[in-house]
Amino acid sequence: MTILKTHSSICLLLYLLFSAVAVMPIKAFAAYEEQPGWQIYFDKYDAKGTIVVLDKRDAVPKAMVLDSLRANKRYSPASTFKIPHSLFALDSNLVKDEFQVFEWDGIERSYSPHNQDQNLRSAMRNSAVWVYDNFAKKLGEKKAQHYLSLIDYGNADPTFDNKNQDSVSYWIDGKLAISAVEQVKFLQNLYLNQLPFDLADQRLIKDIMIVEAGRDWVLRAKTGWQGQYGWWVGWVEWPTGPVLFALNMDTPNRMQDLYKREAIVRDILQFIGALPKER
Repeated sequence: MTILKTHSSICLLLYLLFSAVAVMPIKAFAAYEEQPGWQIYFDKYDAKGTIVVLDKRDAVPKAMVLDSLRANKRYSPASTFKIPHSLFALDSNLVKDEFQVFEWDGIERSYSPHNQDQNLRSAMRNSAVWVYDNFAKKLGEKKAQHYLSLIDYGNADPTFDNKNQDSVSYWIDGKLAISAVEQVKFLQNLYLNQLPFDLADQRLIKDIMIVEAGRDWVLRAKTGWQGQYGWWVGWVEWPTGPVLFALNMDTPNRMQDLYKREAIVRDILQFIGALPKER
């Protein structure tokens, strides 16, 4: 059995100790309130999907959803998995810090930002799959399974249906799957620094996730695309609390549909006052 860094054991004990008294996880709410009115934002972009929003700016959090059935269905996390995967890599010393350079392997890929040296920040921003494939190879299936179970991530299964699978990207082509509801639960634990990892590592990942910021708010998020469907997950931080979200939608037109992920979420967040309206 691979021995994790000492701080992991300490963090795990603290995680188990305080998890019972932590801020209520999303499953603790009696029910999500369906928001049928939000369908107009999907219709606007001729899109089909679900979105989960947990608004914690008030004393009583609001748990809202469009299509609760789909919101509880598990899908491959695709590149949204780079959030926990980066924590695994940091914890295992595969990454020393955000400045460590991963040399490009010289293989030309269809997305040009992938064809260059990367660091952790650029690999996250550019969704450089080859960097994370290298992490997966070095971690191995057994250690990946350990980490996934440790953070209760979806079905926590880093395996493939086909044992001869050439890909090592189990978060895209393998069995690993997570629901939109579970995405929000995971993100809430990260927001609260309650994952069983070094506090510094959790803070680094949250810094890397920053997409946009205003005077009194910060948007942290990550996209994902499996081919048939896409994700946008994250949260908006306000002085009174975060507004966490996870969108999952079909992408029948493939890359032509990708802009819709952020567009739909932004429209909904602006509607509920969780993002300033664009001028």
